[in-house]
Amino acid sequence: MGEKSPFENLVNAVRADDITDQRHAVEVAETIIEECPEVRTFNAPSLYFPTGRVYGGQMVAQALMSAGMSVETKPSRLPHSFHGYFVSSGDMSKPIDYRVEVLRDGRSFSERSIRAYQGEKTLLTAIASFQVAGQKGLAFADQQPSDVPDPESLPSSISLMEPFAQKSPLANYFANESSWDIRHCETPVVLAPDTSEQGRRGVQMVWMRAMSAGMDADALAQVKKDQLLQRALLATGCDQIMMEPALRRAGLSYSIPGMSFTSLDHSMWWYQSIDVTRWHLYVQDAPVARHSRALCRARVFQDGKLRAEITQEAMIRVPQTH
Repeated sequence: MGEKSPFENLVNAVRADDITDQRHAVEVAETIIEECPEVRTFNAPSLYFPTGRVYGGQMVAQALMSAGMSVETKPSRLPHSFHGYFVSSGDMSKPIDYRVEVLRDGRSFSERSIRAYQGEKTLLTAIASFQVAGQKGLAFADQQPSDVPDPESLPSSISLMEPFAQKSPLANYFANESSWDIRHCETPVVLAPDTSEQGRRGVQMVWMRAMSAGMDADALAQVKKDQLLQRALLATGCDQIMMEPALRRAGLSYSIPGMSFTSLDHSMWWYQSIDVTRWHLYVQDAPVARHSRALCRARVFQDGKLRAEITQEAMIRVPQTH
C-alpha cells in the first residue's frame, strides 16, 4: 500500500472513534459517563497545520461527526446547524476527546451538546442540531452570482504557493500538504495584501474541491454518499479561507510580521446536500470589524444552488508599527 493522500488522512481523522465504553478514556470523562448515561465520548487524532496549533476546522468537523454518530433515531437525520466557540488552543501532537451530550430527540429534530478537550483543558464547546432528512415545507434561495470565472480557468493555490514553499510554512502547506484545491477569483491574500479598490470592499469568491484523485474507488464512493461526513468535511475546507475577506478589506495579508489571528467562533447551516470532491463556490464578505474582531460570512454554492451558509468571528491583531 502506498502513502495515503492528504485527503484520505483528512477523511480518516474526521471519522472519530466511539470510546464511550473504553476504560482508557480520561478520568473526567469516565466520571461524567457514570453520572449521566446520555453522554457519549469519541476520540480523534490531530492533523498538522502551519499555525502550530490544532486547526479549528478540524475540531468543528470532528465535533459534528461525533454528534452525528450519537443520533440513532429513525428515519435518519442530517445536521442542519452547528454553533461552536473556540475556548483555547490545542496541541497538535495529541488526540482530542469529544464529549457528546444528548439534549433532545424530538419528532423532527435532535440536539446535541459537544465539548472537545485534551486532558482537562477544554478546546471547543458547541451545539449541533439534526433534522429528519427530506422534510418538505417553505423553500426559496438566493441565486449564485452569474459573473463567476470557471474554476478551470483560474490558477490553483498549489501553483501559486509552490514558488514560496521554501520560505513560508503557510505557502508550503497550501502547495504540498493541503487536502483542497483552492482557486481564488481575486488575488489571494496569503502572502500579500489586495491593494485594489475592489479589495477594499472585502468581497471575494473562491472555488474549492477536495483533492480525491488516487483514492480507492470504493472508499471514495462511500465518502460521496455519506452526507454527515460531507458536511463535516465542508467545515475543514471553509475554515482555510473564512478570515480572508476581513484581511482583504483591511488591506492585510497573513504575511504581516507580528500579526496574530485566531477564530473565536464558527457557525454553519446546511440547506442542501453537497459533494466536496466536486467544485463548490464560496461567495464571501466581511461586513464589520471592531475591537480587533471581524465578522466573516460565506455562502456556498454548487451547481448554481445555495447549499450552505457559514459565519465566523475572527480576532485579528496588527502590530502598531504596521
